[in-house]
Amino acid sequence: MFKPVNSKVEFPKVEEEVLQLWQDRKIYEKSIEQRPADNEYVFYDGPPFATGLPHFGHFVPGTIKDAIPRYQAMKGKRVIRRFGWDCHGLPVESEMEKTIGVSGHSNIVEYGVANFNRECKSIVLRYTAEWKKAITRMGRWVDFDNGYRTMDKNYMESVWWVFKTLYDKGLIYEGYNVLPYSPKLASPLSNMEVNLGGYKDVTDQAVTVRFKEDGTENTYFLAWTTTPWTLPSNLALAVGPDIDYVLVKDADSGEYYYLAEKLLSRYYKNGEGYEIVKRCKGTDLVGKTYEPLFPYFADLKSTGAFQVVTADYVTVEDGCGIVHTASGFGEDDYNTMKSKLPNVPVVCPVDEECKFTSEVKDWEGVFVKDADKSIIAWLKENGKLVKRENYLHSYPFCYRTGMPLIYKAMSCWFVNVQKIKETMLECNSQIN
Repeated sequence: MFKPVNSKVEFPKVEEEVLQLWQDRKIYEKSIEQRPADNEYVFYDGPPFATGLPHFGHFVPGTIKDAIPRYQAMKGKRVIRRFGWDCHGLPVESEMEKTIGVSGHSNIVEYGVANFNRECKSIVLRYTAEWKKAITRMGRWVDFDNGYRTMDKNYMESVWWVFKTLYDKGLIYEGYNVLPYSPKLASPLSNMEVNLGGYKDVTDQAVTVRFKEDGTENTYFLAWTTTPWTLPSNLALAVGPDIDYVLVKDADSGEYYYLAEKLLSRYYKNGEGYEIVKRCKGTDLVGKTYEPLFPYFADLKSTGAFQVVTADYVTVEDGCGIVHTASGFGEDDYNTMKSKLPNVPVVCPVDEECKFTSEVKDWEGVFVKDADKSIIAWLKENGKLVKRENYLHSYPFCYRTGMPLIYKAMSCWFVNVQKIKETMLECNSQIN
């Protein structure tokens, strides 16, 4: 009555027989042809790079991605599943840099961008045959013959069409965004990529610098920073609105310094060497102006730069309770300047490889972190350095180059999401 079952079944062989049956009878193709075009289920799948071989991290989500379209097809939906290839981005460029021995933005420009692109294009589909074999063997139904590639002109033009459509609707504007940036790659990284590189404990030079208050002979604001190389770009000083500050008279020099009262012991031991002249809150210091530390952007004083503002992120955990602010090199700095001093332009005097531009002429062409020692020496020579110390802290590094990342403001194009937020939420509610 029943067909005998072989107790020594070879499961891999059974799988191969099923795959052959699907191929011979074009089962996947029929699952589309037999369902009406007006009853479609659209399935979007992020494409992989073909510069590397498929691995466990592809097989597991690929199996899940296969189950959903199959389920919808069994419910009578027409589900087209075109396989795609991601042909752009750092993985391809990094692979080619190793192959031809070229590294860094300036070297690629010297090699020739067109030549470099041509070389990259030659390897982006290196392992397509292996991918096709692996994806088919795992039993996933996809269309390789009509697959798409992000380097195809019609694909790229579709992206430009989207951008132009948004622009025509008045939804595109230019602005700045502070992003983690890899100097060697000359490219910003995503937060995920930052986590891939990880953070390392490093010892940097932290300095306390004095900023001379306008209209006084010997009154200064003390500010602390772990990135001396950002000081030439200083545009403001930030204080905590509810922090208690003091104005002290230094017993040795007779000069006056503003700093947080809780941090006096970092600068004066045993409560000696100073006299408290005045106490105040951070809000009482708002609007006070000071002389630019460096001459490079002194002309921005007319826009409202070089004054004291409040910021919620200022604490009394380190330094002196006053934070040097450079809008081009920190997300907090940028947001503070944008909200408190909106007329002050963003200053970011570095090139694609994070070397100072001619705007900072004394360090032009020097990689910013390599300029720390020289900048500190300049501060000391010009009577602006109050304290220098080693500071151990956690710092992010590029996972591809091993170099420290730089957080810098980059000119970017943005979609004005607020204008279409309600429509987006309404559309999103229809997506599963």
